[in-house]
Amino acid sequence: MSDVDMSQVDQLARDLEAVPEETLPKFKKVVAKGAVNVKNGMRADAQGHPTFRHFPRSITYDTTDQGLGAEIGPDKNLIQGALGNLLFFGSSKNAPVLDINGPLNKEAPRFADAIADVAEDIL
Repeated sequence: MSDVDMSQVDQLARDLEAVPEETLPKFKKVVAKGAVNVKNGMRADAQGHPTFRHFPRSITYDTTDQGLGAEIGPDKNLIQGALGNLLFFGSSKNAPVLDINGPLNKEAPRFADAIADVAEDIL
């Protein structure tokens, strides 16, 4: 499983602290769109399995950091949401079934381009 380097996102968050307040909604819109795309990708990857057919509906997202961040993944309070750990990380006896980073890696270039477009508009 690959790790996602969040150092650039952390730097962006620090840089956004200096951004004029009126431009923050544009960044928040990009974050929300990216989160929806990752959520939808995770749901699509989990579709069609007879054993965990309800699991895709448990994948949700919440914005964090006043809309400048997002947490995406299965909600353990929803039907089959508690299967997330097994499906994404496996167990001592079973390999993972789903790739938790796949949809994020697919969305990352689009997200970076969208953030760059907003930043360019500001400058």
